[in-house]
Amino acid sequence: MSSIPFVRDFDFEYGRCDTLSPLIRRVVAPNPGPFTYTGTGVYIIGHGSVAVIDPGPVDPVHIEALDAALDGETVSHVFVTHHHLDHSPLAHPLAERHGAKVYGFGPQQTAPAGGEVRLEAGDDVGFQPDIQIVDGQTFNGDGWSLQALHTPGHTSNHVCYALLEENTLFSGDHVMAWSTSVISPPDGHMGDYLYQLGRMRDRDFTRIWPTHGPAIEAPSSFIQAYIAHRLAREDQILACLADGHSTIREMVEVMYADIDKRLHPAAAHSVLAHVIHLIELGKVASDAVDQIDLTATFRLAEAA
Repeated sequence: MSSIPFVRDFDFEYGRCDTLSPLIRRVVAPNPGPFTYTGTGVYIIGHGSVAVIDPGPVDPVHIEALDAALDGETVSHVFVTHHHLDHSPLAHPLAERHGAKVYGFGPQQTAPAGGEVRLEAGDDVGFQPDIQIVDGQTFNGDGWSLQALHTPGHTSNHVCYALLEENTLFSGDHVMAWSTSVISPPDGHMGDYLYQLGRMRDRDFTRIWPTHGPAIEAPSSFIQAYIAHRLAREDQILACLADGHSTIREMVEVMYADIDKRLHPAAAHSVLAHVIHLIELGKVASDAVDQIDLTATFRLAEAA
């Protein structure tokens, strides 16, 4: 498999507001876990009249820390990358407190499948932004400009935000320094995800700040490693099919033989996303009629 140069160490303290750049501060919520790493990193953009990205969970300790960080300031915009419970629940309460609006791409387009087996923090099912943004739209505040980039893949409604003044990207869960991102059909889509990774790479950002974990300091090469890792997975799937392994379960047992079997159900969702992409590329075929899911059987396409 292709190697990704993961970075997992960074300096933070729960409740502390860290200055990361002239325009960026961060407060990390105390919600660590296998889905959130050390917790949700809430970004504050600007000074005086500020924007907040991914306010995080509705947790009293976290709310107190965020209020302290925002003391004496007004929130003009609350931006959400996507509708998961570690990102969006505090968005509306925070916006209402400051008389602001919540901005996001909109609700998920397809109901997710698999629940926590997907290695996710869970879905904020009722999330709906006040203002639905469109790809490429730019929002201006007091000394800052944020451009929204619709990046479907991890979820259909995922959005990243580029801080134009610093050539920096807030990537949500689209790309992270500490781990790969979960792509779980039907709401997650591997073809979209790979396309958006390439788009993000080609923007040549100076730095990327994910919602979880440390910054990515060499974004273009890191993202290329992310892409190479995904393409290597697809080569593994084709090899499994060539060896006669026709189900997702069989392929997972081969591809993830050295991984804790308790993680195999989550891995199955990722393999399914890859198989669907390979079907779309004409490299794999299935006899499934209505919907390609974990129960289907697969084979190499004749043209492959």
